[in-house]
Amino acid sequence: MTTAPDRQPDASSPLSAPGSTRRAILNTLKGSSGNLVEWYDVYVYTVFVSYFEKQFFAEQDANSTVYAYAIFAVTFLMRPVGSWFFGRYADRHGRKAALLFSVTLMAAGSFVIAVMPTRATIGGFAAVVLILCRLVQGFATGGEYGTSATYMSEAATRERRGFFSSFQYVTLVGGHVLAQLTLLVMFLFLDTDDIKSWAWRIPFAIGGLSALVVLWLRRTMDESLSAEHLAATRDGSDRTSGTLRVLFTSYWRPLLLVFLITLGGTVAFYTYSVNAPAIIKSAYTDQAVAATWVNLAGLVFLMLLQPVGGWLSDIIGRKPLLVFFGVGGVIYTYFLITYLPKTTNPVASFALVAVGYVILTGYTSINALVKAEQFPASIRALGVGLGYAIANSAFGGTSPLIYQALKEADRVGWFIVYVTAAIFISLLVYVFWLKNKATTYLDEESGHAFATAGRR
Repeated sequence: MTTAPDRQPDASSPLSAPGSTRRAILNTLKGSSGNLVEWYDVYVYTVFVSYFEKQFFAEQDANSTVYAYAIFAVTFLMRPVGSWFFGRYADRHGRKAALLFSVTLMAAGSFVIAVMPTRATIGGFAAVVLILCRLVQGFATGGEYGTSATYMSEAATRERRGFFSSFQYVTLVGGHVLAQLTLLVMFLFLDTDDIKSWAWRIPFAIGGLSALVVLWLRRTMDESLSAEHLAATRDGSDRTSGTLRVLFTSYWRPLLLVFLITLGGTVAFYTYSVNAPAIIKSAYTDQAVAATWVNLAGLVFLMLLQPVGGWLSDIIGRKPLLVFFGVGGVIYTYFLITYLPKTTNPVASFALVAVGYVILTGYTSINALVKAEQFPASIRALGVGLGYAIANSAFGGTSPLIYQALKEADRVGWFIVYVTAAIFISLLVYVFWLKNKATTYLDEESGHAFATAGRR
């Protein structure tokens, strides 16, 4: 689907051996487990923010919710920095080493948040410490996305590349599912006042402990970069892999393409999977448990859709799914944002978000693979991570804050226009820039993903 040398696939190439498939499954599980924990740590903040915001901002401050979401948005400033650092590290020292490092940082941030003093003890410094922890976690997340997207794409068997790589978003959404499930379980044993006063620390402690388990698991994962490549970077004979100079001079077009692919997708993802659950919580003001059940069911549905989208892309190609997302997102965003706040029937609320999640799957299930296909191995983690992180920081991570601010100003319609326009820009890229089933860099390295040549 991109810029690799135009070579026809070998239709007679044998399917991957059973041993290769088993190894791909094991590496996918180990790689995605870390992704699950890291994104749990990201989303546990948004799920519990309404319960702990008063621990860090003045009780009488009417803007505390906006400030709390601003911290969520500010952490996205570190994602491009993290994607540059970890992308370069992964391209020069291996995917495995970078993934071990990123999950260690994420665990440290969660542990600090779990035990840190609040505003009642250290005043305004509590918010400062919270911001610093979230910045560290934003740095780690910036590295996790590009490196895990690269690793899972490289570790997959060629004819099931879409299916295996889709598990990056299975676990990404799964992190949000676990965060919602944690809240639901806490509701079974604690009341709201307990969660607000002290129990909000529990989910952060869980995240830190889980990251330590993943750190142990990732130690046994295979390295997807070749031994020759790693040896060349160690002995100094390769000084170009993972460098910004090479990325900006030789691969600026695929970098721009990754940015534009991400733009509409990341805005839609945070609107549909972060703003929508928050809207449901607001609509069910006196039914917190019901709202949590609706959100949990919706996110589980989204999670289960990801392998379906990845599998379908292995049959029909990646482009049709992206176009489906773009057209659906342009049409449906208005209905979701307009009618979800007015809906207090759980079945109707679930139906509204479920339609959105079907549309969103056209992007989420394959976007990591589509981006990985744009670059050769020597620059892949940096290119994927940086292109994604810049768009994600500028547009995706700010979406909850923008929605909250425009909602306070009674300008939700402006937010709908913003989201729709972002998706439409990416739709133009999907339609006019991408080719379906064309030879990619991953095909050059590991075999063509599609058995029949010449299909576009």
